Amino acid sequence: MSKTIYTQEHEWLRIEDDGVVTVGITDYAQDHLGDLVYVQLPEAGKELAKGDEAAVIESVKTAGEILMPATGVVAEFNQALADEPGKVNEDPMGEGWFFKFKVNQASELEGYLDEAGYKAYIETLG
Repeated sequence: MSKTIYTQEHEWLRIEDDGVVTVGITDYAQDHLGDLVYVQLPEAGKELAKGDEAAVIESVKTAGEILMPATGVVAEFNQALADEPGKVNEDPMGEGWFFKFKVNQASELEGYLDEAGYKAYIETLG
């Protein structure tokens, strides 16, 4: 059974029982970014440390990066986003995922927010 947690940078992390973590941005994030026009994703097999830049996103309003939430090796990336970055806007918690990685140490995922905590956090942002 998977578990979804959230970062204060508006990323969601779906953790599977086998230790694979899927990364995407929340509906709140895509709504504030506007229409995504470009997504650059990490290559499969690439090892990244927690805090490393993992992906670059550009919207009609701004550009930003997705930081690696924990140290691990990229297992897969969402190839569909290269041609259709708008999938992130259409279905940010589903088809609009960015990449999957195998986490090295599950303890690095501790301290992120559960759904209730994330909702409470975004309410403080106005």
